Amino acid sequence: MKKIAFIGMGNMAGALAKGFVKSGKIAAKNIFAYAPNQIKLKENSLDIGFVPCSTLEEAVSSADTVFMACKPYQIENILPKIKHLLEGKALVSIALGWNFNRYGNCLSHSTRVQFVMPNTPALVGEGVFLFEKSNSLLPEERLSLMELFSSIGLVEELEDRLMGIGGAVSGCGPAFVDIFIEAYADAACKYGLPRKTAYSLISQTLLGSAKLQLKTGTHPAILKDNVCSPAGSTIKGVAALEEAGLRHACIHSIDAIMSQS
Repeated sequence: MKKIAFIGMGNMAGALAKGFVKSGKIAAKNIFAYAPNQIKLKENSLDIGFVPCSTLEEAVSSADTVFMACKPYQIENILPKIKHLLEGKALVSIALGWNFNRYGNCLSHSTRVQFVMPNTPALVGEGVFLFEKSNSLLPEERLSLMELFSSIGLVEELEDRLMGIGGAVSGCGPAFVDIFIEAYADAACKYGLPRKTAYSLISQTLLGSAKLQLKTGTHPAILKDNVCSPAGSTIKGVAALEEAGLRHACIHSIDAIMSQS
């Protein structure tokens, strides 16, 4: 994977390109991109350093690995234009709904495909990237791709049947976490803390707590117990959350998503 091309250069593609360059795993001059909005594409290229392309064909022809990063509804119109150019190349899809099997019905068997589901924290180098188990990449090619994504977040391989729930948790999860941050900021403001300060304190507390769990692998219940002194303030707050049904609300939010799939 010496040269890569992005079809589409929105926020997620931009985050990936910037992260890849910053990691040092690929040089900006070896990243090519095409997007219909050429003015915005060129503005982004000045910031990130990738090579802007004026056509789809130019971008695909310039790389050995192509990232499908446009809107999902656009792909059916794009594939016929570049299908022949993708032969013998690797295609990495980050477009929701376009998994390995779906591409199999549209492309030559010589095109090697991997579906990856990202999430928005990739914008700050703290993403979660779900690799669908079914793929047709060469083993060394897939390892290289995983290492590239690992430079800007956590990589997990999931069975095909688990991509839906994995995406619900990691893809939709940021919105739920943002509500959590906002709610506690409201509570802090209620008792006089400036909102900007509240956001900083809560977000950093959330970040630190998450890193503590990830780094130590300690069960969340144990970490929670470590903060809860007998008859202390924290256990009283925990009891209030339990009474309000926080756990049920979290599980119910995932039920609501999965019931639509």
